[in-house]
Amino acid sequence: MRVLIIDDDRLVVAALQTILEADEEIEVAGAGYSGREAVELYREIKPDILLLDIRMEGMTGLEAAESILREDPEAKILFLTTFSDDEYIVRALQIGAKGYLLKQNYESIIPSLKAVHLGQRVFGEEIIAKIPFSLTAGRQHAGLGSFGLTEREIEIVTEVANGLSNKEIAEKLYLSEGTVRNYLSVILEKLSLRDRTQLAIFYYKHR
Repeated sequence: MRVLIIDDDRLVVAALQTILEADEEIEVAGAGYSGREAVELYREIKPDILLLDIRMEGMTGLEAAESILREDPEAKILFLTTFSDDEYIVRALQIGAKGYLLKQNYESIIPSLKAVHLGQRVFGEEIIAKIPFSLTAGRQHAGLGSFGLTEREIEIVTEVANGLSNKEIAEKLYLSEGTVRNYLSVILEKLSLRDRTQLAIFYYKHR
């Protein structure tokens, strides 16, 4: 897996390069320090994944990602930032990023890169918890019914997307925790999804 790293902090780039190159499955194919370099290096290197910061002088990571995805809609872009602002999360989802992680969770970077490489979307727990407040004010979820979900299943999907644990969902909906687990297994099978993260992303794409 060939990864391109872009971050305006050279120390962060060096640290990321050290972390990633410790994994034999990952090759750091290049590194840059601005949004413009991200666009130029992506064209030149064509990495498997672009690991991209958001706040940078001049062209931001979001602007760079939009430019890259216009040229290559199949580009796999994983944002890695210290900022969990709602507007950034929403924009990352809208433009088609494959993931959004916070820098403090360094241990999740390599597993996330591997998941994105396999075609999955990856959003840190803190980000999943914030998505409802970013995207859902006043919106209805009638569209989920077209996927064959029952009203109860839609309720459970909604609470997963709201960041609740199985225990919290059980308490809120007056169900047992085991019943919630059973519902989730059925829902994931119906929708051909792997896990809760994919389910939350599915929810916000199809509401």
